[in-house]
Amino acid sequence: MSQKITIVGLEEHIALPLVLDAWERAGVHPNPHGGWGDDPFARRLRSTGEERLADMDDQGIDVAVLSLNSPGVQNLSAADAPIVARDANDHLAAIVAEYPDRFQAWAAIPTADPTAAATEIERAVTRLGMVGAMLYGRTGDVLADSLAYDEIYAKAVELGVPLHFHPQVPTPGVIDSYYSGLGPAGMGLATAGLGWYYDLGIQYMRMIFSGVFDRHPDLQVVAGHWGELVMFYLDHTGIMAHNADLERPLLDYWTQNFWIAGSGTVSERYLRWTAEVVGTERMVYSTDYPYTFGTRPGGFPFLDTSAGVGRSFLEDSPFTHEQKVAIGSGNWEALRARRR
Repeated sequence: MSQKITIVGLEEHIALPLVLDAWERAGVHPNPHGGWGDDPFARRLRSTGEERLADMDDQGIDVAVLSLNSPGVQNLSAADAPIVARDANDHLAAIVAEYPDRFQAWAAIPTADPTAAATEIERAVTRLGMVGAMLYGRTGDVLADSLAYDEIYAKAVELGVPLHFHPQVPTPGVIDSYYSGLGPAGMGLATAGLGWYYDLGIQYMRMIFSGVFDRHPDLQVVAGHWGELVMFYLDHTGIMAHNADLERPLLDYWTQNFWIAGSGTVSERYLRWTAEVVGTERMVYSTDYPYTFGTRPGGFPFLDTSAGVGRSFLEDSPFTHEQKVAIGSGNWEALRARRR
């Protein structure tokens, strides 16, 4: 009998009221789908129990790794972010403790204070049992390749845990320059349509070209949305790599430091391309809940959220059974086994 395909979703979002309250106090509303209100979508985003579990069952997802919806606490000040991150992580740990066979969690870390962030990821991993940390690219206008974050990256390597990066809304200047004048379609392109992925994908490339992975060669990063666009241009970008003092060929960083998930984008073309570029041994799984799978009723009309597609997309993929098992959970377990 073939081994059951266990599916672990690595990008499964949750809105915590304490974080929403912190956003309100700070006077920021960084996410138009942040979890306010009482509509079905907002309730799903805030759900910590039966409704979320029912959606997971509906889609065939065995385990969800919970993370704060973007941008976590990265829009808060260096004074406020550590306090909110600590409270959020304690709350996430309590949710996981209630359903330990169904939930895991990424820590929220206060990147506005890198020293506090390194301290919090250590506490979250060693005391709360979290699997690593979710980061959201920029902190204000400070990009992910900043030397200020070396302390965070070094701590992740020391602990042997991965970091999952998630996009956030581009800066106002980028939105004005590239997405203005298009009406509602402009903000759609600036965010989930296209802009999120460019914003983070460029930061991934900056991390490589500025030497983050040369300074921290064991740093492991989970990249969603099929690698945030830039993976599709690696052959071309690699031609330009002679302009940088890289210690390895460009592709090596993607096959040695990155793990790629689709974030609920049901595209067999992207699936095949990812396998060709990095190999199925570097592929993991995610559904981007509730932004894709599990949004019925009232889901995004351009996405397939029909019952069971979370599982059927993997089960029907053009891979061997063993490769499907690895993508569903085996590669994630191998990544977690690096923990020291």
